[in-house]
Amino acid sequence: MKRRVVALSLMGLMVLPVFGQDKEADRVKSAGTVMSQILNIPDDIPQSVLDKADCVVVLPSVVKAAFIVGASYGRGVMTCRSGANFRGRWSAPTMMALEGASFGLQLGGQATDFVLLLMSPTSAANILKSKVKIGGDASAAAGPVGRNASAETDATMRAEILSYSRARGLFAGISLSGSTLRPDNDGNKALYGKDVTAQQIVFDKAVPAPPSAALLLSTLNKHSPKNLSK
Repeated sequence: MKRRVVALSLMGLMVLPVFGQDKEADRVKSAGTVMSQILNIPDDIPQSVLDKADCVVVLPSVVKAAFIVGASYGRGVMTCRSGANFRGRWSAPTMMALEGASFGLQLGGQATDFVLLLMSPTSAANILKSKVKIGGDASAAAGPVGRNASAETDATMRAEILSYSRARGLFAGISLSGSTLRPDNDGNKALYGKDVTAQQIVFDKAVPAPPSAALLLSTLNKHSPKNLSK
């Protein structure tokens, strides 16, 4: 009997890492689907904006809870243009977590996809190493929408982070000020099978991109292969 219990326990320990890896891989796949769909709608992210982004964060199906204080929490992925100066091809993804709270009456929860563009090397580097408060530690604005929209507005030019949302088929710029964005190192460990930091993934190319990132990276490399920021 004891041997059976020990055997079942060992099997459980073996299954847990595989389950965690599959869960994170599914999240990466979902991020790729979201990015592909958004960049193939008529009124998507302006090309001039995407071409100046150093990193892209995709958070599929973030759930905002209901009731008087509505808390939001979501996990997703971030990929950056590789290299110390963010000038290379899009990197292997690093897992990220979005946390925040909004006050006011909210009836019912709703799943929303979020896309964040990091528009400055400083904000990108800071988010890769620690938690950053959007709108506090890094200036933020709702991103402009429409392929012909200009990226030269005052708000857009000043912002270090531009944010978008998609819910119920509607894609629009949205403010996420007050939320925090941080590396999800537990997620990275589950996805890659070892301890690896966001900085190591992007700057050091410590791990190859997993198969689950194929759609995400091919979409970004197709739509914005070069960093055109000054």
